[in-house]
Amino acid sequence: REFQVGAGRLINSCTHMSRRRRRKDLEREATVSFAVGFRLPTAEQCRKAIGFTGTPPREFQVGAGRLINSCTHMSRRRRRKDLEREATVSFAVGFRLPTAEQCRKAIGFTGTPPREFQVGADFFSPIPQPTSIDDWLAQYKEEGQTYRKFLTENPWFSSRKRKSIKQTFIGKGKNIREKYPDGKIYLLPLGDFSDDSSPSFDQLMNYASVFFNTPVQSLPAVKLVREEGHIKWVGQVPPSAMSSPPSKRRKLSRSQQRRLLCRISEDGGHVQLQVNSVLTQLKQVIPDDALCLVALTMTDLYEERPDLFVAGMAAGQHRVAVFSFCRYDPTVSFSNELWYELRHSRKIPQREKQKLMLQRSCRLLVHELAHLLGVDHCIHYSCCMNGSGHLAEDFRQPMHLCPVDLHKLAHLCGFDVYRRYEKLLEFFRENNLAEEADWVARRLEFVTT
Repeated sequence: REFQVGAGRLINSCTHMSRRRRRKDLEREATVSFAVGFRLPTAEQCRKAIGFTGTPPREFQVGAGRLINSCTHMSRRRRRKDLEREATVSFAVGFRLPTAEQCRKAIGFTGTPPREFQVGADFFSPIPQPTSIDDWLAQYKEEGQTYRKFLTENPWFSSRKRKSIKQTFIGKGKNIREKYPDGKIYLLPLGDFSDDSSPSFDQLMNYASVFFNTPVQSLPAVKLVREEGHIKWVGQVPPSAMSSPPSKRRKLSRSQQRRLLCRISEDGGHVQLQVNSVLTQLKQVIPDDALCLVALTMTDLYEERPDLFVAGMAAGQHRVAVFSFCRYDPTVSFSNELWYELRHSRKIPQREKQKLMLQRSCRLLVHELAHLLGVDHCIHYSCCMNGSGHLAEDFRQPMHLCPVDLHKLAHLCGFDVYRRYEKLLEFFRENNLAEEADWVARRLEFVTT
């Protein structure tokens, strides 16, 4: 019996010891040296400094360590608090989190919001404090965008047709579906999406359509052909994607081959496309009935030579964007210094890998599409419209819209919130996204009670 481990006693003891050791390590690390040349007086020097030749009167005696022990105890507590404060990263200079009242007003209702736009309990967390200097709000002073500000700034609500759009326009329409009744969101597969390392392109289209309650259509895939150290864009836009007069369609739909700017590692193992050269091509092939066109690729991207990578880029005025899911593969690890150093070093069950790829890719896609439709980064609650300064921050963000941004898109896209939640629940269940399905199910129950 004396040599049996017992139920958790040893583990708890070890855990307690490790905590004490960590505290001691932190205290040692927090110890600062005295100034050069300074020496603490000895105990005898301190005794003489009191000013008596013999034993001091009782009231001037130091006593048995009480004062020293008390101060030491206090200093340890203060050191621990100082360490905790140092571990917290500050928000960017000038940025202030909105108050609870400001967040409530940002939703856009003068009184109590309808049930579907209420925050409720345990649905929307506050914006977290940065934990890294690379975090989004540690770097950027975001102003935020309330529902009212969205209405006044968004060009899709204008009574005048946007200059670059060539489709039917009804100025009296109340939302984007009524103003541009033929409008569609177009997605373009840039390169291969067929292997096990890619999210399902069909499911990406399905999710975007449900999320925005807007028709989503795919353009024919563009091949990325590698030739003599270069990458060529090889593809075409079929006449069915155009609303131009027949006389112009043949010219627009002919096969296009354009060389894209890129960089290739010396061993030829890794390729990055330059985003601006891709955007230039997208501007030339965007269909007339497109609200926007987004190219999706599994090829890595960069903008400028010093870049490690970029997830993507948009040209908002031209309604085109390109985004890469290359670094969204959970089995891939990559260097923080060398752009070309990526390797498949993690082993994850295929089903879990596909689920994570789809979850991450869906969130990025709707985040960027919302930007193209005029929704800015959200500073009011944790939601899929928060910004991100790095991939780890991106991956931990939720997939759902907070009430502020839900109200914006409900107005812009003209959807019924309850019906949209029902379709999202169906999508999450079909794709084994259990955590997201549970959230939507609870939200539906809250909305209807």
